[in-house]
Amino acid sequence: MWEIYDALIDGIPENLIVDELFSGYAASYVRSGNGVGIAHFSDSQTRLPMFTKNLLGASLREVASAVKSWNFVEASVGLAAINAYYNNPEIARANGVVFSDARKVEDRIHDPFIMSQKAIKGKRVAVFGHFPYLENLFEPVCDLSIISGEPQEGDYPFPACEYIVPECDYVFITCFSIVDKTLPRIVELAKRARRVTVVGPATTLAPVLFEYGISELSGFIIKDNALAYRITTGAEKVKIYSAGQKVSFEKR
Repeated sequence: MWEIYDALIDGIPENLIVDELFSGYAASYVRSGNGVGIAHFSDSQTRLPMFTKNLLGASLREVASAVKSWNFVEASVGLAAINAYYNNPEIARANGVVFSDARKVEDRIHDPFIMSQKAIKGKRVAVFGHFPYLENLFEPVCDLSIISGEPQEGDYPFPACEYIVPECDYVFITCFSIVDKTLPRIVELAKRARRVTVVGPATTLAPVLFEYGISELSGFIIKDNALAYRITTGAEKVKIYSAGQKVSFEKR
């Protein structure tokens, strides 16, 4: 079950270090050189953390291993460290991620739910988590099941995924599934789906993920590191998407 995580961690060069790290409010932020990674978390610290030492100056790969922690706040630090490498604009572009150099780009262009409206028409669709305008975009055109760890009215609880996902044509998975370790099982259940998409600003833009049954990575490139830091620390109350650009990275 750890193969996906090991592949992501092993792909990070050994010579990179953590230059800046913040974890609090509702998200974690890690910077290594010019690369910044973020990851949101639920405040679940039922397990002791893996690391108690000072992580500033530590190996980025070592800090990335915290993504395996069952302390979800610490796991978000690990994912942020992973994203500080793979979502670094220079690395992402070299890996084939296409994005503009402009400061602001219209997010609708790469919104996975807007982009998928025609494809999902008349199909069975599972979405893990809630996203803005999801019901308005999807419910009129497909057989939609929303699955959540904290279900709202009309949602399915997470255990229902064992029954729903194998029958779905399209599956959209929140990037938080990397933190809470549900991603490998969901991807396994979705092996018959036409398309499996990981969605959210903390989605890791790593080509190796395509080797594990994922079709599309709908993620985010940070272009303004200082603004991203202010947003994750709670100093500035705007959406994280203000600090960069949504991107769509597909398996080729």
